[in-house]
Amino acid sequence: MTELDTEILVVGGGLGGVAAALAAAGAGHRVVLTEETDWVGGQLTAQGVPPDENPWIERFGATASYRRVREGVRDYYRRHYPLRAEAMRLAELNPGAGRVSKLCHEPRVALAVLEAALAPHRSAGRITLLTRHRPTGVHTTGDVVDAVDLVDDDGDTVTVRADYVLDATENGDLLPMAGVEHVVGAESRAEHDEPHAPDVADPTNLQGITYCFALSHHAGEDHTIDRPRMYDFWRAYTPEFWPGPLLGFTAPDPRTLEPVARTFVPNPDADPLAVTADQSADAGDKELWAFRRILARGIHQPGAFDSDITLVNWPLNDYWLSPALEVDGHVDEVAVARAHDEAKQLSLSVLHWLQTEAPRVDGGTGFPGLRLRPDVMGTSDGLAKSAYVRESRRIKAVTTVTEHDVSLDLLGPGKRTRYADSVGVGSYRIDLHPSTAGDGYIDIASVPFEIPLGALLPLRVDNLLPAGKNIGTTHITNGCYRLHPVEWNVGEVAGHLAGFALRRGRSPRQIRADAKLHDEFAQVLDQAGVERHWPDVRGY
Repeated sequence: MTELDTEILVVGGGLGGVAAALAAAGAGHRVVLTEETDWVGGQLTAQGVPPDENPWIERFGATASYRRVREGVRDYYRRHYPLRAEAMRLAELNPGAGRVSKLCHEPRVALAVLEAALAPHRSAGRITLLTRHRPTGVHTTGDVVDAVDLVDDDGDTVTVRADYVLDATENGDLLPMAGVEHVVGAESRAEHDEPHAPDVADPTNLQGITYCFALSHHAGEDHTIDRPRMYDFWRAYTPEFWPGPLLGFTAPDPRTLEPVARTFVPNPDADPLAVTADQSADAGDKELWAFRRILARGIHQPGAFDSDITLVNWPLNDYWLSPALEVDGHVDEVAVARAHDEAKQLSLSVLHWLQTEAPRVDGGTGFPGLRLRPDVMGTSDGLAKSAYVRESRRIKAVTTVTEHDVSLDLLGPGKRTRYADSVGVGSYRIDLHPSTAGDGYIDIASVPFEIPLGALLPLRVDNLLPAGKNIGTTHITNGCYRLHPVEWNVGEVAGHLAGFALRRGRSPRQIRADAKLHDEFAQVLDQAGVERHWPDVRGY
């Protein structure tokens, strides 16, 4: 067994974890950053999900460091890809010309940008990065976390002792290990009087996960994969709240729940530079090829690429049959492994259906020229390295954000909840995908929101902070706080907070409670370019 000592341990190398490590190391602190896969970046890389962002993202509504990542992605394409002159000149270049985001791009490009940001801190010895490491246990003394045990892919173990521990795991894995009071699944309607909460609390009611994958299309070629083991099951599966079989192009509109036929035409001829991505006006999910396209051949010089690349994260491959994380007394490790296996089988079945049975606009069936792209995802099976996780365990926090704080219907146009202790901003619809309790979509309008510092503070434990989706939201409000720029913002603030607490010798709760200390911490965030309040925005 290896033992390491550091000031700040960040467990989980997703967007929140990377942001936390960069913030703490940038302030001169020693950081150990761990990650289960061999890719940092979480949603953007190992999960393969183009960023879901607010409609004002090009002007405001994100931290300065998140903007640097976005511009780093664009600069990477300008430096290394054969862009058309018109595309090269675009300040707001959308490399994939996808409709889901103003910045659709390949996972490896985001990986390169994030690794470049970490590189100088690693060379200086401020950040130690441990990839392929997952947490297995936590050592505590009273209300203090002393150390975390981790194991790598070879079975070797390491114990990291730290003054502050940040949980940036996708599922909030440290919370049960450390005995941190937390919530899993859905709270009851009575607990917070949330109109869209269920009548009875259900810890196993979790949004579905998705194993994303990338595809290109090569006419006249046959890249059909072997029939997946569970294909017959998934081919016949028809959810009660679905207008037909799950493997089909007709699915509910998440916002209206009305059946809507999607279209699928690989490599359309339309100029990708004409694509406008604005989810506040149009979800962009009705034409599946361009929905999450991550490479558009048409923005490059003729002949550079023989196909676009699209990312499959569609209604067809959301998995919700059973929870994909352990819930004490309800779901065990074996059941979780089975859920992930079934989710992978669903995605592979979607691909096989597309290749063999999907209806074409010419009246035929199947697209055998669809080619799975393991090279894009960095895996042998072609699926993302890890599942896209929409809902984590969440701390019981000093401040819990509820539907009353973010719902447009409840607050009204032009109104929003303001927090004196705001440490960031975000904006996204309350977007809940079908859940393991059999719930269909819950997709309702929200107002631009703030991130209260109190939502990052556990009720009891002094030196463990959430640094991702595990902050003090509810099952409902997680639906708008879970997206890329907000996760980054939460992680960045957690990194700054841990460092500030170390330098001042005070706990995070003491910093929030002391007006002078709180103002000093707010100045740290302001200097780092963390936007703590919205300007007067309209039209959401």
